[in-house]
Amino acid sequence: MSSEPADLLKARLPAQVLERLASLRLADGRVTLVLDASGLDAAARTALEAEAQSALAQAPDITEVRVAMTAEKAAPAARPRIIAVASGKGGVGKSTVSTNLAVALARAGHKVGMVDADIYGPSQARLLGTEGLKPTAREKTLIPVQSSYGVPVLSIAHLVDAGQAIAWRGAMAGNALGQMLDGDWSGVDVLIVDMPPGTGDIQLTMLQRYKPDGAVIVSTPQDLALIDATRAIGFFDKGGVPVIGMVENMAGYACPNCGEVSDPFGRGGAEDTARSGSHAFLGRIPLDISIRRDSDAGTPPAAGDGPQAQAFAQIAAHVSAWLAAR
Repeated sequence: MSSEPADLLKARLPAQVLERLASLRLADGRVTLVLDASGLDAAARTALEAEAQSALAQAPDITEVRVAMTAEKAAPAARPRIIAVASGKGGVGKSTVSTNLAVALARAGHKVGMVDADIYGPSQARLLGTEGLKPTAREKTLIPVQSSYGVPVLSIAHLVDAGQAIAWRGAMAGNALGQMLDGDWSGVDVLIVDMPPGTGDIQLTMLQRYKPDGAVIVSTPQDLALIDATRAIGFFDKGGVPVIGMVENMAGYACPNCGEVSDPFGRGGAEDTARSGSHAFLGRIPLDISIRRDSDAGTPPAAGDGPQAQAFAQIAAHVSAWLAAR
């Protein structure tokens, strides 16, 4: 973005907004403002956001205005509780479950953040509709990117060019993960970490430096996925991380023409595995084209009110109850 469009947009802002402006970004008709809300109460923050929205909404070629608030804290916030969402195997929809669990928890009243720990295959920028946005920094501390769903997020996709291959050795990937986990998560009480598949360097870094408070294991119902899910459970058990429970993804497909429900990946495998290991079964997510379509569009189904949102809300309710008991 050249300086001229930014200057023209800034000229539209009222003085009370300009004096609190930390950054302004314009990309594809979307304006993202970061405002310093230090010392403002909730009503003043709401009024400041409304003034910024109103000032820029009618600007030529502007299709969307996003406003994020930051504020200095008098004392450092306590570390948020970390929930790792893992699978042990790729291709089971772990990232989609992570996103929608985070959104559903936020809708239930939790202050939720998201870290995309899948350094080599990041997807949270797409899933939360924050592609093209870059985090700012304060004294070398990353400030998470604000999504439209009440979930701030940090992903390696926010730090590198789109489509760039990440060819880093384990130490570099671990350092990148550390930068995101050590970000400014002020105000966040639950941090969802979308883990990469497997049990390699990133997972070891998490256990050794940022031991999660709990783990959610995602699997499809078939035996091949469950074998790897069982390995993931063993990994967290060995590391002393409580397994909150298992989610069975892609469970049941309703034909859009006749309504008949079939089970192309089987049914009940994750529930059986959970119970055999004395772990909770958190729920099932159907194999539904709307979940794929909405996820690709950066609009998490959990943010809506359909049956897919209800499925994620039920899983979030189990996780919320687990958190409340600790």
